[in-house]
Amino acid sequence: MNYHLLALLAACGFALGNVLQQKGTLEVPAGEDDPRFLAQILRRPVWLAGGGCQVAGWVLQAAALDSGPLVVVQSLTTMSLVIALPLGARITDQQITRRVAWGATAVVAGVILFLAVGSPQAGTSKPTSAAWWSACIASAAIVGVMFMLGRHRHGAIKALIFGSAAGVAFALQATVTKEFVTLLGSGVSTLLSSWTTYVLIASALIGFVLQQSALKTGVLAPSMASSNALTLFASVVLGITVFGEALSNGNGRLAPALIGLGVAIMGIILLAGAQPPEHAGPPSTLPPRTGDAGG
Repeated sequence: MNYHLLALLAACGFALGNVLQQKGTLEVPAGEDDPRFLAQILRRPVWLAGGGCQVAGWVLQAAALDSGPLVVVQSLTTMSLVIALPLGARITDQQITRRVAWGATAVVAGVILFLAVGSPQAGTSKPTSAAWWSACIASAAIVGVMFMLGRHRHGAIKALIFGSAAGVAFALQATVTKEFVTLLGSGVSTLLSSWTTYVLIASALIGFVLQQSALKTGVLAPSMASSNALTLFASVVLGITVFGEALSNGNGRLAPALIGLGVAIMGIILLAGAQPPEHAGPPSTLPPRTGDAGG
């Protein structure tokens, strides 16, 4: 199957998975600052259904990455944000305002322009160890800084920061997945002895926790927008620096391609300003701890 189609199908899986998982996070009693919600969501059927969609999306993404350039595949999976909007309006009562509509239009137009004009080309299939070390260390540092900045925030600001951190983790996950799929079929011992298996698991788990924390704020567009924006931008950087992928610079194509990327990211920023539904982020029903009241 064509990797373009696989990437778009992956985007559909990610979109539905995010919306269903947000519905699950909003149904549990623990508040967004209570880490117990991560255990409570595992008992919500709707959240588990969303998890199944996410896994299906990752499998489709991996299949696309096996034959397609990282930059192209990640650009197309960014469409999950646009696909999620009408699903969010239906399932979790998200608001689709004029700003959201303009943002979604800009994302679609920007990605199409970027791919059509930029014509991203595949690079090496065997990145150097130095490239991998640099990518992993830089990604971990960025995620760590964003976590520290967002841990004491609330609402849309927390959704933006944690979503951004999740986006960087997911970009690294996708980059490592492209290397990981080349090992499939080599036997269990090869997979267990490869560093890619453990970096893949670590980046997926970190991205998962950060994304769920962003969704728990109750605001779908900012959490997904920031995640998708950083995933797209970081994937372009990682595709170029790790795999040596390149954009076409012939016949003046590079500038329009970068403009398209900029338009897509601006559209995502517009989506980040979406307002939450009135019932988003229900207060915790757990009793207050001794000493929390008064003052």
